[in-house]
Amino acid sequence: MLGLLSYTMHMRTFHFGQAGFEGFLAKEAGACLEKGPGWVLSSARHVDLCFAHLSFMDPVELRGSAVNALAGALADYFFETSKDLRYDAVWPLCFESAASQGLSARRQSVEAAFREKTGRMARVMRLAEPGRPGLGPAQGLFVYLADFGRAFACRDAWGGGQRRMSDDPQAPSRSYLKVEEAYAVLRESPQAGETVVDLGAAPGGWSYSAAKRGAEVLAVDNGPLKGAAKDNPLIRHAQEDAFKFQPAGRADWLFCDIIAPPERSLELLLRWVENGWCRKFVVNLKFGRTDPFPLLRRVEAELAPRCTVLRPRHLYHDREELTVPGIARIA
Repeated sequence: MLGLLSYTMHMRTFHFGQAGFEGFLAKEAGACLEKGPGWVLSSARHVDLCFAHLSFMDPVELRGSAVNALAGALADYFFETSKDLRYDAVWPLCFESAASQGLSARRQSVEAAFREKTGRMARVMRLAEPGRPGLGPAQGLFVYLADFGRAFACRDAWGGGQRRMSDDPQAPSRSYLKVEEAYAVLRESPQAGETVVDLGAAPGGWSYSAAKRGAEVLAVDNGPLKGAAKDNPLIRHAQEDAFKFQPAGRADWLFCDIIAPPERSLELLLRWVENGWCRKFVVNLKFGRTDPFPLLRRVEAELAPRCTVLRPRHLYHDREELTVPGIARIA
């Protein structure tokens, strides 16, 4: 989709992430005007935030007491802002909603009604791809229901890369979903022939994720591997202390998802990067009920200068933790 948008109501930014973490999102976005369960409206222009899954640039606020009224307002906005656009490729059509009871069903009804009302643009709508856009800037139509009769909409957004991942019944644990999501944020994943060191691997969800892509994995943990990670020909289990382990040579990937103070896990990651023991990494930092921003500042100050890519994120599948995917700057 090509063209420039001229429909701008207010110089504001709307961000949404996980419900329950909107306080952190508001602090990170700054200049908070309003917040709700999982969302923040800000007068600042910050994007590419750790706690934001998607950021709307200059959103309009639309209201309607009934599904039809809200869908009609969205359709009018879509028609008006489409006048100077040329649709010649697939474009994202993203409908999301706050985590209020019953609001997900309301969102689905509004989206269905919106599609009916945009029938006269059938060719354009056939190019619409439902769901969140990937990492970085995107142009399409982005809608967020903050309440039953209130929506924010925009045509330009910034994606953090977070999204719900499909489960694998063979994965030994649900932590598998976190590393799968981290690949989408990093835009990289282990490949056949690459080597992975997985520190604190048990029961083996992350090791399994790499092995199913053909990578050779050294799973380091005193605990046992389970399920499809156990006796996997591509996974070698070393029963050692993950914090004391030192590799014999450079690995393509470092994985680390250990239940430990986040400062200790960050120091472990810094040591691996400083020594050139890995090229790429996905490391989980569990901040628990403490303020995560001192940790984020350390990541930025101490780790970022040593990396060509660094994207700390609060993932869709994270709870009270941060996931840090990155690519080390190797001499």
